[in-house]
Amino acid sequence: MKIIKLSAIAVAVAASTAAMAAEPVVLVDADDVVVAEPVVVAQPVATGYQYNSDAGIIRNTTGAVVGTTRTLFDTVTHPAAVSAEVGTLGYGANIAWGLNENTELQAGWAGGDVADLFGGDFDAHDVNYEVETDFSNPYMGVQLRPAANWFTMGAGIIVPDNSIDVTANPNGDNGGVYKIDGQEYSANDIGTLKGTLEHRNKLAPYATIGFRPNINNHWGVFGELGGAYLGNTDATIEVDGNAANPALAAEAAKKAEAELEDKNYAKWLPIVKLGATYRF
Repeated sequence: MKIIKLSAIAVAVAASTAAMAAEPVVLVDADDVVVAEPVVVAQPVATGYQYNSDAGIIRNTTGAVVGTTRTLFDTVTHPAAVSAEVGTLGYGANIAWGLNENTELQAGWAGGDVADLFGGDFDAHDVNYEVETDFSNPYMGVQLRPAANWFTMGAGIIVPDNSIDVTANPNGDNGGVYKIDGQEYSANDIGTLKGTLEHRNKLAPYATIGFRPNINNHWGVFGELGGAYLGNTDATIEVDGNAANPALAAEAAKKAEAELEDKNYAKWLPIVKLGATYRF
């Protein structure tokens, strides 16, 4: 009986050694015969992107990078929609990529001479200015459909490069007068006041709300309202032509610059746009 038991134990040890990772289980039958059976533990099959939650790393980093790059390339080269637009930012277009059913990433550009779109002039205190513009507004943002319907909310960044030229319009007859900082200056004495406006912000955050109904499976229209914060304004005003009173003209120009820079509304660019969208 002892010989049988020793033989059984020897067999179990040999099987355990051969199986390497196997763990022996010892069983005793009714006749006191010991039987050892190896239990083989199944090893997990490695995947291309196996993630080790304990270590907090991706083991196959090369596969992960290649897979992510491929996904990014497929997303970039397969946009969700393209749009044409016109509004206070200018005439332009944008392209959109769908991140999910309710979210799109947009990149676009709008520019050109848009002064006529908002009347071509504005008032700074008591002086009316004629405006000429040359806008360039590349932008990138996110467009959301929070209720999964036609209502949209947008936010992003504009990189403004806008040229704004202004010319002061005198009031009254006989050459007219400019009323600047509460004082009247005769246009015959100081000549014509001309200058430029430049916003200090090189990046302008914006926010909009709007609507984007679909006409059919591919075509839709949209409208948006909002604003972009352009920051404080630097104004440069000079006298165009020979002034009858150069000292008085210089004084009027400096005061006009201060009034233009003091206009709070100049810090904000209203956003009003309409357009059409084609969805792929």
